[in-house]
Amino acid sequence: MEGTKYSTKEAVLKRAQEIIGIPLGEVDKTGRLSTGKGAIGTVIEESWYGYSPNSESEPDFPEAGVELKATPYYHGKGGSIHAKERLVCNIINYMEEYDKTFKTSSFWHKCETMLLMSYEHKKDVPKSEFTIDKAVLFSFPEEDLLIIENDWKTIIDKIRNGQAHLISEGDTMYLAACTKGANASSVRQQPFSDIPAKQRAYSLKSSYMTQILNQYIFGTATNERIITDWKQLQKHSFEDIIVEKLQPYFGKTQGQLKAYFNVDSGAKNLNEVLLAKMLGIKGKIAYTDEFQKACIVPKTIRVQLNGKIKESMSFPTFDFIKLSQEKEWEESELYNYIVPTKFLFVIFQENEKGEYVFDRVKFWNIPNDDLDEVQRVWNRTVKTICEGVILEEKNGKIYNNLPKQSESEVAHVRPHGKDGSDKLPLPDGRMMTKQCFWFNRTYVEKQIREM
Repeated sequence: MEGTKYSTKEAVLKRAQEIIGIPLGEVDKTGRLSTGKGAIGTVIEESWYGYSPNSESEPDFPEAGVELKATPYYHGKGGSIHAKERLVCNIINYMEEYDKTFKTSSFWHKCETMLLMSYEHKKDVPKSEFTIDKAVLFSFPEEDLLIIENDWKTIIDKIRNGQAHLISEGDTMYLAACTKGANASSVRQQPFSDIPAKQRAYSLKSSYMTQILNQYIFGTATNERIITDWKQLQKHSFEDIIVEKLQPYFGKTQGQLKAYFNVDSGAKNLNEVLLAKMLGIKGKIAYTDEFQKACIVPKTIRVQLNGKIKESMSFPTFDFIKLSQEKEWEESELYNYIVPTKFLFVIFQENEKGEYVFDRVKFWNIPNDDLDEVQRVWNRTVKTICEGVILEEKNGKIYNNLPKQSESEVAHVRPHGKDGSDKLPLPDGRMMTKQCFWFNRTYVEKQIREM
């Protein structure tokens, strides 16, 4: 294969830093910026480094062993930095990858060292005005690499077990296998099953990339860590370590835990406070380094004596207008929230005295079959909003025709505002109480029973 004149890591980085601040419209010599997704990385390869993108299996600079990745970010509330998307690495060849070790895998061969070139994605600003603002050579820190290797093993185990068609991004923590193809019909053969599996690529979750941007590119992250001795990860998975830390407290009531940790609180988030204490965390569990990188969402659930729970599980409120403009399920906000997310269910079980006992925990992500049903609910919601939501007043209450809990075993849509006056505009200009997608209460109960 033809190489490049940038044969050392130092030469690659030096050239990258020379592009900082130059509008990409001035860099683009081939008109690539107008070709859609991935165009910015291609412009840098062709017009700045002067070579054509190489084969899928090799890093962009083979002699230097460096893969070039242009990674966009945006500013959130308070100026916080967030990765705009996951970082896609390379297609997984199921027929070959199952027979490799992590260090001989296509992922490691391609991405052991990456040149990360970050740029701010600005809404309503043409790509020609975007500029690269940082360029760094990135190698995975040892504590992350142990988790990433375990993620790789999780993906490969499914392939080896003839379950490549059951792979989900939520199976893993930092390294995921995201769908990759023109549409949902893009499938590949797998070695130990006749069932076609969706084409997937190794990718780093957007939640992981957010932390990489903050820690290693902009130097702004100072998140608390749950695992302070990362060498523990050489022998145990992150999930196993968390469960082991919590096991001594199984069977204790809320009252006993409050007394043990000297917590005097009747707050709604009491269980979250107790969970942090049990894991030795001063702040919120959701804001720890590992939970942020892995997109783990803790959910404390109170199970009544009869096995029922009182509430369905809500997701973030959606914007009616933005939702109506979503065309592809796998590009939707809901998909990109649910699919990479791993939930930590923290179960408090009511006993015969009416006390809630810390009973068990489980890491959970949505199975693919259930995800298909969520897609159906999403499709119906988008269609209803586009066609015009029907609002009817009955006995002083406003009813709508968005998907109800009775229509699906998995998910539905209902209000999620502070009160009836907390509204957002519909595409036709009418105002409607804020809504969000929910997992049905009965669906969550089923997942808990199967734990």
